[in-house]
Amino acid sequence: MNLFKLVVSGQKLHFIAPLIGLMLTFGSPVSHAGYDSGEQVSLFIEELATEENFNAEALRELFAKAEKKQSIIDAISRPAEKTKPWHDYRKIFVTTKRADQGIEFYREYREALDRAEREFGVPREIIVSVIGVETRYGRHRGRYRVLDALSTLAFDYPKRSKFFRKELKHFLILAREQQFAPETLMGSYAGAMGYGQFMPSSYRSYAVDFDGDSKIDIWNNPVDAIGSVANYFKRHGWRSGDAVVGRAKVAPTYKKAWANEGLKPKRTLSEFADAGIFSIDTHDMDNKATLMRLDGETGEELWIGLHNFYVITRYNHSAMYAMSVYQLAQEIKTRIDH
Repeated sequence: MNLFKLVVSGQKLHFIAPLIGLMLTFGSPVSHAGYDSGEQVSLFIEELATEENFNAEALRELFAKAEKKQSIIDAISRPAEKTKPWHDYRKIFVTTKRADQGIEFYREYREALDRAEREFGVPREIIVSVIGVETRYGRHRGRYRVLDALSTLAFDYPKRSKFFRKELKHFLILAREQQFAPETLMGSYAGAMGYGQFMPSSYRSYAVDFDGDSKIDIWNNPVDAIGSVANYFKRHGWRSGDAVVGRAKVAPTYKKAWANEGLKPKRTLSEFADAGIFSIDTHDMDNKATLMRLDGETGEELWIGLHNFYVITRYNHSAMYAMSVYQLAQEIKTRIDH
């Protein structure tokens, strides 16, 4: 059976994905248990067969193995972390244990991290921190089959079905390109994958073969994951050597409406100063920044986020996420440097 069919330069090439035997272990698919029927799925399969030259029958058999998971819909409908105030959110990610594990990860993969910093200009502690925040350095890479997660959200979560159908399409193309068996790959409830929790579209755009083995594997290969995270940040505009974020001090009459306006910097530090908002650290006053007001453990915290802070939010569109990555990175950097 040809699971995937690809046409290149007029020549038909047939790929049998590794571990394809797993699809046949239980005999004929039970159609009512999966996603092999229904108008949405049929149209999706037809699109892939027509536009991407997949084998339609093989896709139907694959989707028959996909399972709807109500727990996935529940999780994405009310993500626990995003409902927490900053002081509680921080306690999840910026911990002594996670920093300790980060140092262990750095020591084990120091050569790859140092090389990634040289080649991509992204500090090694930022790379380590992202992998630490995302998966505790690979310890928690996800407990759902990516096929189940993306199928559930593509066909049974109307609120974001368009986005997840796009990701499901990327996932199937990715599995074909890398010759992975799609039904075996694990990830988060949202379909994020590997050490760095890349969505399929990000995997195809930014993941790299950083160890030179001619395969891009961010599930089982930490070196590829390190290079891929660094490449993601570089491609999103990381400025080597620039600051990320700093504490702010304000005049009593500062413009409070400017806090939490958005993640993208749009006002210069000079404009902020004129409005009674000052960065404690020294920066070029022409730099654009954003002001964040967070609920700290002892009260309100005000932070100035610069361009590189915005780059971190391209990985996860959350100021609290970016703050966690930055602060954990600082803990790790202090220990690396000493």
